[in-house]
Amino acid sequence: MIDKNVVTKAVEEWLQKGDYYLVDVEMTADDRIVIEIDHADGVWIEDCADLSRHLQETLGDELGDYELEVGSAGIGQPFKVVQQYRNHIGKDVEVMQQDGQKVQGILKAVSDDDKQFTITIQEKQHVEGKKRPVLVDVDKTFAISDVKYCKYLLNFK
Repeated sequence: MIDKNVVTKAVEEWLQKGDYYLVDVEMTADDRIVIEIDHADGVWIEDCADLSRHLQETLGDELGDYELEVGSAGIGQPFKVVQQYRNHIGKDVEVMQQDGQKVQGILKAVSDDDKQFTITIQEKQHVEGKKRPVLVDVDKTFAISDVKYCKYLLNFK
């Protein structure tokens, strides 16, 4: 049985040669190793194949009967690492809060300590001198650890 740390170390060796970053390494009960990588400009199939070859060469017999699956972090899937938040600054996101409430807005920033992120949402507010409420941009800050998820919001407009 291969250790997850050994796989992660081999992946990180490959990652040093480019701008890719590791999102997740999962070892499933049905003997699969699922590796997710990402890049600010997207992931190419050739790079997944190259990483797969690197792992086959590096780990060889240690992989044993495991099925190796290398791919990109799925678009529209919840973010798993802070770098995904950073790559989506300026884009539409959906946040699921712990109470189940969903909030949609534009990802504005990630804190320097990587613990919080801010989105800009539009709220109806009463403005002095206006009869009806108007939409106003409001920044909301969330602790990454306090939300169920944050994900890129596909927008087909």
